[in-house]
Amino acid sequence: MKNLFRTLLLSGCMAMAGLLSLPADASSLDSLKTFLSEVKSGKAHFRQLVLDQKMTTVQESSGTMLFSRPGKFRWVYEKPYEQLIVGDGVKLWMYDVDLKQVVVKQMDRAIGSSPAALLAGSNEIELHFDLKDLGRRGSLDWLEATPKDKESSFESVRMGFSTKGLDVMELRDHFSQTTVIRFSDIERNPKIPPGAFTFAPPKGVDVIGD
Repeated sequence: MKNLFRTLLLSGCMAMAGLLSLPADASSLDSLKTFLSEVKSGKAHFRQLVLDQKMTTVQESSGTMLFSRPGKFRWVYEKPYEQLIVGDGVKLWMYDVDLKQVVVKQMDRAIGSSPAALLAGSNEIELHFDLKDLGRRGSLDWLEATPKDKESSFESVRMGFSTKGLDVMELRDHFSQTTVIRFSDIERNPKIPPGAFTFAPPKGVDVIGD
């Protein structure tokens, strides 16, 4: 469940930032703030890669996600293993189908200054993160978000924006690993049934946590 929980912390950020359609002349910082004010919900497919310090792929997964700001998201891993992460606004539920195990945590204690808090919470992101416009590299405008909390398990999150929205997102941790997520079939502000963000542990599974 360790890798699942690590992914949870960036899921809110990844899930939402990919849904932003940008003005052609927007800087990466403007793009982020525009997103926070305009995009309230979204859905997409995703492909996720975890790279080691030599930039060799050590883990690959894919699935679908939904989100509704603030603080609600559903992150479904379909391949290679079935895993589910649900944030209902109060608690975070992490269900590993193969292990028949559910980990539950209070939302505020679980997210803190993680990348999920960057976009899943309020618009006052600069209270918790230092934001830096890295300028244009190749065809993308890059933004870096660094948590102010020195106890955060993440060093930084970098987002590369094109005129269509977020193209690439890279999360760097303290273990010299980089997580890259790309989105497809993106929908902005769709109507999502409220039940999508509720979770009840299946019968017969172990439940660990709050």
